[in-house]
Amino acid sequence: MPLTAMIADDEPRLAEDLAARLRRLWPELDIVGIAANGLAAAQTIAGVRPTFAFLDIRMPGIDGIQVAKLVRDTRVIFVTAHDEYAVTAFEAAAVDYLLKPVSDARLAQCVTRLRQQASRSQDLDALAALLAGRSTPAALEWLTVRLADTTRLVAVNEVLYFRAGDKYTEAVTSHESHLIRTPLKELLTQLNPQHFAQIHRSIVVNLHAVERIERDVLGRSQVHVRNSSDVLPLSRSFVDRFRHM
Repeated sequence: MPLTAMIADDEPRLAEDLAARLRRLWPELDIVGIAANGLAAAQTIAGVRPTFAFLDIRMPGIDGIQVAKLVRDTRVIFVTAHDEYAVTAFEAAAVDYLLKPVSDARLAQCVTRLRQQASRSQDLDALAALLAGRSTPAALEWLTVRLADTTRLVAVNEVLYFRAGDKYTEAVTSHESHLIRTPLKELLTQLNPQHFAQIHRSIVVNLHAVERIERDVLGRSQVHVRNSSDVLPLSRSFVDRFRHM
């Protein structure tokens, strides 16, 4: 399988310079994209799934660390002018950390390491936790969704509720819905429990989107969603959390 890479930096000249130097040091590596901000980087990674991503940490929109949280199969190398991040965390997680300005010798060392470790997997959620100084992975903040041939990012806090389907999970916002492949059970472990709660075996609701709880004529509890006409079933097994609402 050919090795590919993308580069993200909000300084185009630095991004192009890094691309040129990588091509000289590693002719077999195919540079498949250059992004000028975090959102574009996330979209490129989701679309072309490169082997490596060279990410600046401080970028407009979402930063490099937030982009890394969205990555599953791409190995991340951080490139930054700021040395306050935990270099040892990168080393322990088998990813590299390049401090700008990157010398030829340091870049060559990075390329050698990546060549040797190209087949090794890495747990980027654990890496993101180390970078943020946490012992557990951070709560999910962004969803990567597809609409026709377009890849988009949707902020998790914009989702009113998630509903499990046969093969997909539906993420419903105030103005649209998206289908994602992550099963509801797995998704629940990634959501902030202070903001999201399960109300039915197939539904997880954003607590900020709960307008009121009512009972119908048959005594069944229902959740009325704020800024929406949707009414969701509240199972008896989950009703205790909402008893005082």
